[in-house]
Amino acid sequence: MKKKFKLFTSESVTEGHPDKICDLIADTILDKALEQDPESRIACEVCCTTGLVMVLGEFTTEGYIDIPTLVRDTVADIGYTNADFGFDSKTCAVVTSIKEQSADISVGVNAALEKRRDSIDPADAIGAGDQGMMFGYATDETEEYMPLPIMLAHKLTSALSRARRDGTLAYLRPDGKAQVTVAYDGNTPVYVDTVVLSTQHDPSVSHDRLEEDIIEKIIRPVIGGKYLTENTKYYINPTGRFVIGGPAGDSGVTGRKIIVDTYGGMCPHGGGAFSGKDPTKVDRSACYYARYVCKNMVAAGAARKMELQVAYAIGKARPVSLSVNTFGTSAYSDDALLSIITELFDFRPLRIIENLELRKPIYRFTTIGGHFGKDGMTWEKTDKADKIRAMLKEFGK
Repeated sequence: MKKKFKLFTSESVTEGHPDKICDLIADTILDKALEQDPESRIACEVCCTTGLVMVLGEFTTEGYIDIPTLVRDTVADIGYTNADFGFDSKTCAVVTSIKEQSADISVGVNAALEKRRDSIDPADAIGAGDQGMMFGYATDETEEYMPLPIMLAHKLTSALSRARRDGTLAYLRPDGKAQVTVAYDGNTPVYVDTVVLSTQHDPSVSHDRLEEDIIEKIIRPVIGGKYLTENTKYYINPTGRFVIGGPAGDSGVTGRKIIVDTYGGMCPHGGGAFSGKDPTKVDRSACYYARYVCKNMVAAGAARKMELQVAYAIGKARPVSLSVNTFGTSAYSDDALLSIITELFDFRPLRIIENLELRKPIYRFTTIGGHFGKDGMTWEKTDKADKIRAMLKEFGK
């Protein structure tokens, strides 16, 4: 009998996708605020359509932000600099509607419930900026401690962008997406079953040429011989044509690519988006911290893969719950792992901000190609792994 493998699919999108245009604008505005005032409270939402970008939100900052200029510069950097592309940084309208953060929210962020109840612990100085549950995840199946399908999808969209920018495939335009289906034997990825790649292009290029170029110059160099097989299926621009793209083809909104931003669907998502939000918003910062915890635990050998849920009440510093799942890949009990996590990691918002250095203008870099699995981000450090290994030995006695 032929062996059955489990199939799992993830996708990524390029910086020219309309939703990612909005995410990138929002995080560029956030960075500009934090650059001038690290205590800035920013909740920035962006939407775009043909010829129009709207920037909405609640800003409390001492900095000055020239929003129209930032929007146009960001759109130009993405590559929409020609009206023939359906969207042009020079001529698109920019509309803004900005107000200060609600006093009903800021009262809980400025002084956590614990502080209002006479806590003298400095870490109780600020409360969570919202209620909700957040998830972190890590797996040993790739060197980035990320699921293989989402990492391959990100690498494909990154390769698309490079080929457009360096002229290797000069007929490409900014909008595009990649989807990768991986076959698993248990927890081990075995081969790539299907690659779906759609990319905006100049109307002069034939579909046959596009398909050949994408397979030979993008897919094969990125995925290589380890996972591609003679039976791998390729679907390149399945409709046959993708000339109208970006905001001219579809409207965009911040926060609509939360699965692309995280683990490609391999892990649950609490629903909170990241882009445009300062680190007092735990639906961003606590997700980063949960990733940091899981990556350190997996790197230390506590499990082959780990999912961590953390939940908060608005205005309260300490989380209301922590829950761990190792999917049967750990030799240790969940209680043992949670005891290590609670001893080594502090989930209060102020400590998260301090430990991960989140008041810096670092967020534009996170927006494209996912927020996790990237070198240089503080939540990707494995600096706690040695301590975790030592603690695991105590449980092994």
